[in-house]
Amino acid sequence: MNSKDFTAGLRDLRGLRDDIKELRRELAQLEADRDKQIAVLGGYEKAKADRIAPAAGLSVADVVALVPSLGPQKPATAPPTASAGEAPADHETAAHSAVQPSAVEGAAAPDLRHRATEPAAAAPPAAPDVERSGAEEPVDDDGGQEQPPAVPVPAPAAAPVSAGPVGERTLPSIPVGEAGDAWFGVTPGLASKRPTFTQQARQMAFLDTGTGVLVHRDQTVRLDLGTGSVGEILTAVYATVPASVERIYITGGDPWHRDAERYPFLRDAVAAWLNAPLPEGWTVESTRGRDRLAGHLVHERRPVGRWQRGDQHTEIRSVGEWFDPAGADPATVRDAFVLLWQELRRHWSDVVLMGAPSQTGRDLWTRTIPAKPGSRWAEGYPVMSEEVRGLLHATAGQGRTELLTPPHVPATLPQLTELDRTFAYAKHTWASGVGAPRRVTAHTFAAMTEKEQVNALYAPSHWHIRVTVPDGWDHVGLLPAPAAGDKAWHYPAEGGRTFTTWAGGAEVNLALRNPIAPWKVEILDGLLWESGTPLREWSTRLKDAWSALQTLAATHGDERQRLAAHLASRGVRSILLYGIGGFAQRPRITTGSTPVGREHEVPAGAQIIGSDATSITWQRHGGFSRDPNAHPEWAAGVWSAARAALLSTRAKTPDGATAHVGALHLPARSVVAFRTDAIYTTARPDWPYHGQPGDYLLKGHLPMELTAPTTEDDLLTLQSLGRAHLADQQQGAGR
Repeated sequence: MNSKDFTAGLRDLRGLRDDIKELRRELAQLEADRDKQIAVLGGYEKAKADRIAPAAGLSVADVVALVPSLGPQKPATAPPTASAGEAPADHETAAHSAVQPSAVEGAAAPDLRHRATEPAAAAPPAAPDVERSGAEEPVDDDGGQEQPPAVPVPAPAAAPVSAGPVGERTLPSIPVGEAGDAWFGVTPGLASKRPTFTQQARQMAFLDTGTGVLVHRDQTVRLDLGTGSVGEILTAVYATVPASVERIYITGGDPWHRDAERYPFLRDAVAAWLNAPLPEGWTVESTRGRDRLAGHLVHERRPVGRWQRGDQHTEIRSVGEWFDPAGADPATVRDAFVLLWQELRRHWSDVVLMGAPSQTGRDLWTRTIPAKPGSRWAEGYPVMSEEVRGLLHATAGQGRTELLTPPHVPATLPQLTELDRTFAYAKHTWASGVGAPRRVTAHTFAAMTEKEQVNALYAPSHWHIRVTVPDGWDHVGLLPAPAAGDKAWHYPAEGGRTFTTWAGGAEVNLALRNPIAPWKVEILDGLLWESGTPLREWSTRLKDAWSALQTLAATHGDERQRLAAHLASRGVRSILLYGIGGFAQRPRITTGSTPVGREHEVPAGAQIIGSDATSITWQRHGGFSRDPNAHPEWAAGVWSAARAALLSTRAKTPDGATAHVGALHLPARSVVAFRTDAIYTTARPDWPYHGQPGDYLLKGHLPMELTAPTTEDDLLTLQSLGRAHLADQQQGAGR
């Protein structure tokens, strides 16, 4: 294949892409017509789900989800549903109660809008016992976190609601009775404690496999890497640097993608590169010490390979785990790591940069755990039960990623603006849940006083809720709902729609007091924590380090050192960002390879993720490990608060006044997309920016009419164009 053939192939591929998009649109329309026909047929008094289902090509459950009246109906004289804290009657089962959230009576949440509108002279109730869930740092203008006045609590809702659309996955719920109550404890003998040892530093080298430039300490050489295979890299590098170098960071070249065109998926190409034949004496690493991992990590763009030769251990990993080098040469990247270590050492005398920012972040956090005897958490922060950790893993999503397409936005956009929150997660570590959670069932919530309900909704919490979008709602969705596919979420916004989901306290709070119209929220179950500050000191130190490096990047007289300081500041961001993600603790995943012809050696339950002529690469899920630093409740709280702030939060104007910013403060139908901490909109708001965590930075702008993006690739193309246009505009203004 030559360049001409490749270009022609791309043209054909785009044609196929467009054909697929058109067919998908046609399929979506056909499915909508089918669902309407099912609804019409379901209105017939003698209609039965088991007759409609085969005609529609759906399951009976799918038909009942579309027409709930075709499902089993609750007798009018049926006794009230047992509360989650009581044992169900003999003719019921805990399993039935746990998976039927639409039939469970919920307790309506109170109206929180008075918090935003009540005059300052009004006398608030007593201060809550706990701080806000995932709360931001207090804003100076109000001197603290006042509470709204007491409001009447509506009676618990009793009518069951319809299930969500076909295709949505069902989220887990907490079993009723004692079986569920047993979840609300901590794992015996497992707690996060301050370490009594110092991590061992590892020597590092920095290699650009595209140019062959290798940097180790103050030595720079150019290597012949051949085709860039693992064997050639190990041979060339260790002919130049001592065996004590245990970590090789790839700064450019991405050698794991060298044969990508030979494989149907990028992951297969990476697995083949990692498992290629090795020079004599080298093997894939099989064992390590207490603070090191073994085996490869197969990732499409940031893999980690680990090998050993006798007692010599080495790993090859991408510097992209820490920051995008943006074309920086290996020497500049090394300078960035030096600056990063020097700045962190101002805050931690025993800092060691570990292989990944997530490892480094959690290690630094453990060194902020109270050590003074008698301190509240001197014995460590307890780890939740495995059941609660599993529940949070399944029901607490991360950043919001959503593309809104016509008719939710105009087919032709007047312009496109990208607004990105700076170092956003650092803004939401002020308060977190600590200790064992308390269970709050619908019955418990309904029995609370008004003040207790308000306090609970402002506390670190995670709620199983039934939500109804207000009639006439004409803006973006506020709360996540499960979509088809593992870990996928969407944000319903259709007026009058009801759905069942899980959400963090910060998002539930926002839905109840948003600036447009309060959503109806019914509490089905929930986890409520005592409020504490386990992340505050850690994040404050990291924010100080980030701020110092940002200042250095703006003021240093040497351009290369300015770039190095900027990269180092991005490294601090990754330590906090991935450190928080590391608290979430996913189930263990083990990756390995087995020679072809010995397939019987692949572990039972393993999934084959790649193969070539010589080896089979497999992956196995192993459940949760006994990780003393597993705190998914902290990660979930930060993520929930960040998603809420993407919709509405406060910022200081230059004159010290308070401005309200976020998607809900933009015109309806003007929000085109969300990407974690960024909003893409057809508006051009003049929101204040001071370079502080949580501020919205104008990051891209296209001031012309555009076709609305309908795919992720379309949006990323516009993102690149918008950033380039804004950079040119700013450079022109600076001349």
